[in-house]
Amino acid sequence: MSIEGITLKKGEAAFLWFNPYSGVTIKTPIRTLVFDPAEIDTKLFTEVDAVLITHEHHDHLSIPTVREIQKRTNCLVIADSTSARSLRAAIPPEKLQEAHVGSEHEIGKVKVRAEGFKHPAATPVSYIITTEDNIKIYHTGDSLPFPEMKQMGERNPPDLVFCTVGVPAPGASPRTAVEIVKMVKPKAAAPYHAQPPELKEFCELLSKEAPKVRCILIEMGRAYKYP
Repeated sequence: MSIEGITLKKGEAAFLWFNPYSGVTIKTPIRTLVFDPAEIDTKLFTEVDAVLITHEHHDHLSIPTVREIQKRTNCLVIADSTSARSLRAAIPPEKLQEAHVGSEHEIGKVKVRAEGFKHPAATPVSYIITTEDNIKIYHTGDSLPFPEMKQMGERNPPDLVFCTVGVPAPGASPRTAVEIVKMVKPKAAAPYHAQPPELKEFCELLSKEAPKVRCILIEMGRAYKYP
């Protein structure tokens, strides 16, 4: 289960879903970003430029895991306000950045914008990543759809969006994930944070209701290239 050996050309990105929740690694030709590493062996992460945390729930924030990855790789950590406070004793202050809705961060030439999030957490944020080749990837965490997503999609039309489709995200389902896609209008969508039957159901619904959007039915632990 590794993405680090993948070679990417200009205009490409790669990703790997590594836990049952919203844990994803995104790789560009020059940067590697890890989202919500929890319930995962830290030895799998040896080349990391930034760890990004969406919210403080245990399946998204593991302080020992983030601390170990940061210590080994000297990476930047970007986290929502609540998670950032919890991480202050574990991460060097110059390597910890607090994310809030509308904040912008740079990892070399890769840009990160924190966006809104509908979920019962204290200060959750989602992230829109713009690679150095201008591929836009929207990591929704485990957010449900909410009206502002339409404006977000208009402002930063994503190429690829990750959507939560099931348990244990409260209220999430293949139907709510399809609603996210219909609002943000990406070129492609990948379902996660669910079991295989729900992932497949999402793709079936999407083919009927938004047939122009490519569904990437991903498997945990397998690396994929985009486009």
